[in-house]
Amino acid sequence: MAPEAENSFAHAQRQFDIAADMLDLSSGLRRILRVPQRELTVNFPVKMDDGSIEVFTGFRVQHNITRGPAKGGIRYHPDVTIDEVRALAMWMTWKCNTVNIPYGGAKGAVICDPKRLSMNELERLTRRYTSEISLLIGPDRDIPAPDVGTTAQEMAWIMDTYSMQTGHTVPAVVTGKPINVGGSQGRVEAPGLGLVYVLRESSRALSLDITGAKVVIQGFGQVGSVCARVLDELGAQVVAVSDSQGGIYNPHGLPISDVLAYKHRTGALRDFAEADNVTNAELLELPCDILIPAALENQITEANANKIKARVIGEAANGPVTPAADAVLYDNGVFVIPDILAGAGGVTVSYFEWVQGLQEFFWTEREVNAQLERVMVNAFQNVLRKAHERRLSMRTAAYLLAVERVAQSTLTRGIYP
Repeated sequence: MAPEAENSFAHAQRQFDIAADMLDLSSGLRRILRVPQRELTVNFPVKMDDGSIEVFTGFRVQHNITRGPAKGGIRYHPDVTIDEVRALAMWMTWKCNTVNIPYGGAKGAVICDPKRLSMNELERLTRRYTSEISLLIGPDRDIPAPDVGTTAQEMAWIMDTYSMQTGHTVPAVVTGKPINVGGSQGRVEAPGLGLVYVLRESSRALSLDITGAKVVIQGFGQVGSVCARVLDELGAQVVAVSDSQGGIYNPHGLPISDVLAYKHRTGALRDFAEADNVTNAELLELPCDILIPAALENQITEANANKIKARVIGEAANGPVTPAADAVLYDNGVFVIPDILAGAGGVTVSYFEWVQGLQEFFWTEREVNAQLERVMVNAFQNVLRKAHERRLSMRTAAYLLAVERVAQSTLTRGIYP
């Protein structure tokens, strides 16, 4: 598919501009909220297993901290750029405020391919990167979490590194940690489960029976695989899934438990016996009721938007639909649940994990899931109400709610000094 000229940060700014125009924000507020508040770029050495030294580049960007500490994942990817991190940090601000939790948005990244690094190299890289960004992070300042290319293990290394530098254990400095070092029950499943909650609510709003609905999922990591499993348990028919190497398609439905076992055994999805191979581009255009982009940004563009056959799109990934494609989908009657709502399950339970870490009082998985459902359903209904009242897309409605919350908090606090 032909990439659009603008990058992710330009897309994020254009989405903000639409909301700012509709809210009639002052020029001063626009200048504040349109750009990140802080940006840190670090170049740091790592000793490799063969004794050589490699220098890696990393970033930590804080978009906004008006309503609370910055919150956002850390991405390890060979193609990540500072503009991508800026966009992701801005989207995190709106995501946190769409579900009305007291965080601002941040994002971090290291330019690397984690698949080409040993566990020892990953640990040394993570610990050194943590040391480099330690002047920004902290349990009351900026709380990282896993993202593309990172896992609970990297979060444990970050927590340990920060704690060693501080002189005492600080569980609340990161979320998405292993449970045995202060992680929360239900955190791994939260992004996928949160999306399923809003898909269930949207199906009710659209009179679409989720039982038997055909579902296509691009991306079969923690989010996509959980979505597939839970939707399969609800009676939906998952007909196609994919990972970075490609996907598989069976119009009569995939046996999800077998697909999960195959992926675990082989490390890939392609060549699964009970399905046909498809590319990631082809997968997006398959006939289905629900499409879940759960991979990377800019997957649905102006070039392929008219070929999308789904009735509902649940954006599990950050920024998978470009602004130009968004307009096409809206005109075509596709109900898009935006990333700042659909993908908010992870940060919601990260908030729960942070609260548990600060209080040193931990919840059961049932309590976590019940609170997650409450937050996600309430946020969906608020966005849907705004969309109906103003006759807007769900994305624009979500942005209006989120941007207005941050703008009003900024006005209330005032400008220092």
